[in-house]
Amino acid sequence: MILQSLNILNYRNIREASLEFSPKLNCFVGLNGQGKTNVLDAIYLLSFAKSSFTNQDSLNITHGEEMAMVQGVYNDENGDASLNGEMMTISCGLRKGVKKQFRRDKKDYPRLIDHIGLIPLVMISPSDQQLIDEGSDERRRFMDVVISQLDRKYLDYLTQYNALLKQRNALLKQHADGSCPDDLLEVLEWQMTPLAEYIFKARTEFFEAFEPYFAETYSKISGSAEVPQLRYVSQLQDRDLREAYIKTRQRDLILGWTSQGIHKDELEMRLGEWPLKQVGSQGQQRTFVLALKLAQALYIGKPILLLDDIFDRLDSERVERIVQLVQSDKFGQIFITDTDRQHLTEILKPNENAKIFHVENGVIH
Repeated sequence: MILQSLNILNYRNIREASLEFSPKLNCFVGLNGQGKTNVLDAIYLLSFAKSSFTNQDSLNITHGEEMAMVQGVYNDENGDASLNGEMMTISCGLRKGVKKQFRRDKKDYPRLIDHIGLIPLVMISPSDQQLIDEGSDERRRFMDVVISQLDRKYLDYLTQYNALLKQRNALLKQHADGSCPDDLLEVLEWQMTPLAEYIFKARTEFFEAFEPYFAETYSKISGSAEVPQLRYVSQLQDRDLREAYIKTRQRDLILGWTSQGIHKDELEMRLGEWPLKQVGSQGQQRTFVLALKLAQALYIGKPILLLDDIFDRLDSERVERIVQLVQSDKFGQIFITDTDRQHLTEILKPNENAKIFHVENGVIH
């Protein structure tokens, strides 16, 4: 899938922009805080029906304005069968106090969840450091985002599971004295179990296919300087979930939350035998995260790739390897931001397919 053109009106600090893109490489150059990342966020919005920054749509409208609009025109230059040779227009309208309007070729979606996966996209940014620094929620979200773009049923089941989990936790807190009737919990557990089993199976299959991409990508970026370890850990690997629910009900009532299930899954990250967070340098941690996200792009299969300020805290050799990697035929359309035009021009030589845009105070030229 190729983003051919993008129109922006009052989106964050970008009051108006009309852009035509290269099918391969597009670069946005400018000082920090000028709006480079906001362009990438507008592209992200059209894939996920939400901003990468916030779930509160009104915050994406330019200060002092009442509405915003982002519109992208896509084609199937990469041979995307879903378009059948046709152009496709995706638009998102935001207005304060009103539900956002999200359309494909002027038709509203009955459910926004139905749009996820139509335009596969991977965004890599400094905020990805949260995959290492934060709790397991972030690493589960990483898996969920990847799988959901390829398996619509997975996202539907995950949404249902999380809703039921919320209900079970509410019951546990409400009956912390142990008075909660077992039949109320059983109804929820019977509904949660098949959903959890499907999600566990999908995550297992994803990890088995994904890990070789990660190992190869890390090796190419680092020059095989380190040995990374990635491991998927789940309670469902060694227990029956229905039986686990029964055995831990009393403990869950005391805790006030559900201690068993796929919401406790973890994606362990290590260098050698040691936790990456404890022993990895800034450069090693950044390399690990970059390898994860680039492997995500390889796993999905030529999604739109957004690279936001990724060269910080990396030595020149790793930067060169990354640029060579993403410019290969294994990757599709790419959007890069950087603060240094001369630096960007140097590392992109001799690419004739690159377009470079300058961004200053929300103005793009």
